[in-house]
Amino acid sequence: RLRGAGGWGRLRGRLRERATWRELAYTVVFGGVFAGCGAVLMLGLLFAGVLTAAPLLVAVFEPGTVMIFSDRPVTNPLEAAPAAAAGVAGLVVCAYAAGLLAGAQVKAAEFLLSGRGEERRVVELTHSRARLADAFEAERRRIERDLHDGAQQQLVALSMTLGLAELELGGSDSPSAGLVVRARGEARQALSQLRDLVRGIHPQVLTDHGLDAAVAEVALRGPIPVTVDIELPGRLPGAVETVAYFTVTEALANAAKHSGATEITVAGRVRRGTLVLTVTDNGRGGATPSDGTGLQGLADRMAILKGRLMVSSPPGGPTELRAEVPCSA
Repeated sequence: RLRGAGGWGRLRGRLRERATWRELAYTVVFGGVFAGCGAVLMLGLLFAGVLTAAPLLVAVFEPGTVMIFSDRPVTNPLEAAPAAAAGVAGLVVCAYAAGLLAGAQVKAAEFLLSGRGEERRVVELTHSRARLADAFEAERRRIERDLHDGAQQQLVALSMTLGLAELELGGSDSPSAGLVVRARGEARQALSQLRDLVRGIHPQVLTDHGLDAAVAEVALRGPIPVTVDIELPGRLPGAVETVAYFTVTEALANAAKHSGATEITVAGRVRRGTLVLTVTDNGRGGATPSDGTGLQGLADRMAILKGRLMVSSPPGGPTELRAEVPCSA
């Protein structure tokens, strides 16, 4: 719909669209060509039906009054048997012709009315976005594995080595003893931060136990009391669980940073094949996807799975974030 345009502007815009001319061609073809073909087919069916009923017509009417293929009257029903056979063959031919005509109408409607190139591009873009999401998820798992098996193990070894050095220098007045203690504390802190980073990339509990357990775990680590009410019929597809988990974590982080809330509720159900997830807090409200809180990125990620993200956050609160993700995505 063209807002603010007059009648001539709307007409001019309509005439510039290719869909307008496709619809016009559809009207001409179906109103002319296929209507004529349908009329011819109906006449053929009527004629074949009359031929099939020729023996009955001869028997009903007086002998000598029914003429079929010539000017000579048919005197008995047996003489009309060839006409009946021709009528049955005509009905079979008309039936096949009707099927061909219906198929031609479907193909013509698909050719004239569907946006063929646009639909193909939409399908290709959807598939490419899904492939990118899968590639991103695989790369994130690889980074998580490398951090867990590489850097984390090296930090553990470094912390143990520094602990041994601290034992060796125990009771010593050397300045190096204090440096070793300090270095061990920094290594322990770096290890803790690295574990939090690995857990944030993709928590192991999500892989092992599913969405409800992962959300319950992240709720225990938050500074605000969180009530979790998630009931699922079973494990969901991996991509759905991942996007739902990070939606919850992002919502909890935003509530802790910006909302001033004292209570948060997380609820999740599967309704008609769609995961419906809500995160509600009693904070001050006023959250929008455009204020840099990461909600727009979550919405874009859900769009890959044909899901949607809705935010209701009036000034003064409460704030409700509602995510709907098809489990078949």
